[in-house]
Amino acid sequence: MKIVCRCNDVTLEEIEKLIDEGVTDLEELRRLLRIGMGPCQGRTCIPIVISILARKTGKKPEEISLPNARFPIRPVRIEAFIEEEDEK
Repeated sequence: MKIVCRCNDVTLEEIEKLIDEGVTDLEELRRLLRIGMGPCQGRTCIPIVISILARKTGKKPEEISLPNARFPIRPVRIEAFIEEEDEK
């Protein structure tokens, strides 16, 4: 078993199965399998999934649209969202 998305434990077999069933849109694969939605935000798995899609569909990697970015693009520590109250 080959893990493609380590953040969400998505395997090569799971990705290929959906592609074989007709799911050839990266955004749809992302929504169904949650690839690219873990702590790394797809920096590791999205390029791998693009190469799998290219191989399985006969497209060139640059023909495959990247998934929609949702902010924050990079992981942000929760402290960045919390305002500290002034101690009185």
